[in-house]
Amino acid sequence: MNLELSAEQTQLRDTVRHWCAERAGIAEHVRPLLDDPSGTTAAVWQELAGLGATGVLVAEEHGGAGLGMVEAGVVAEELGAGLHPGPWLSTAVTAPRTLARLGAADRAYVDKLLAGIADGTTITTVGPLRGDRPRADGATLHGTITALPDAAASDVLLVLAHTNDEIGLFTVDPTAAGVTVSPRPHIDPTHKLFDVELDGVAAQRLGTLSAADLEAVVADVLIVSGADALGAARAVLDSAVEYAKVRRQFGAPIGSFQSVAHLCVDMYETVELARGGVIHALWAADGGAPADARLAAQRIRAFAGRLATVGDTAIQVFGGIGFTWEHDAHLYLERLLGFSALFGATDHYLEAVGRQLAERTLNEEVKPRTW
Repeated sequence: MNLELSAEQTQLRDTVRHWCAERAGIAEHVRPLLDDPSGTTAAVWQELAGLGATGVLVAEEHGGAGLGMVEAGVVAEELGAGLHPGPWLSTAVTAPRTLARLGAADRAYVDKLLAGIADGTTITTVGPLRGDRPRADGATLHGTITALPDAAASDVLLVLAHTNDEIGLFTVDPTAAGVTVSPRPHIDPTHKLFDVELDGVAAQRLGTLSAADLEAVVADVLIVSGADALGAARAVLDSAVEYAKVRRQFGAPIGSFQSVAHLCVDMYETVELARGGVIHALWAADGGAPADARLAAQRIRAFAGRLATVGDTAIQVFGGIGFTWEHDAHLYLERLLGFSALFGATDHYLEAVGRQLAERTLNEEVKPRTW
């Protein structure tokens, strides 16, 4: 496992970082879209596609970059640092990773969809990855999807539904008769969630996913979401440290006070622990065994509560100004809290990681100690 970025990955990171700062900054782009259900604009989305960011996981034969999860994590970390509110994760990660695992697929439509994702002409979302799923009656869908990301921005919904004993993937036009999309309030205004009601909606079946393939998609989403959260934590840490260097009390920078310095060290330790977990998980998703990638994803998610403390601690460093609406610290905290609520409670993931650790320990062969 390589812990250092290659020259190409570093260039990708720098390109996305510069674009977020210059073309999609928090004051100019993020805040004006906090109450916008789409979370993006046509111009910004096309620019993101022009960078190759929407096609990072799309094969070159479909117009994408043909890269892997490590590169997707590089992009996600920078978008998280910039609090980017658009449907990138749904479109550029969840959809390609789902479509790549389809069995008995309508390849012509899938290829067209992937090409649209890569060139920025198609925005899509996939769900539900967890929880109750709609049922399919032939080519007609009935049921409710809760907490579906980016439904309002999507040109097409990719719906996972029960069909006999299989899980089918269907395409749904969000403007079709029988589709009701309702905003779902939650902690993070930079990520948009919706409840979608499907009342006898006509759909096109693309193919099926096995339970194992679906779990692999969930792991991919957790891993890249973890990279996004890492970027947010890193950015608010850097901002708090810079503030501690220039804010003065009693004739000295507050960062010189032991209590504040300890807070900054605690944040740094947490961010670097998260970084190690994210790097390992991205590597496992690209080249490791599925079980290793799933465990790595669960570890990242189990750490989400600890990572969210970085946003909380940063606000303590900022003091009163950090609690104001005008300051960005609370947006970073909300982004981190949003990740800590992804796919259920953190306790579930802590228990899963602990159980697997105990099982591995019990199954290991005890070797005699040599002196």
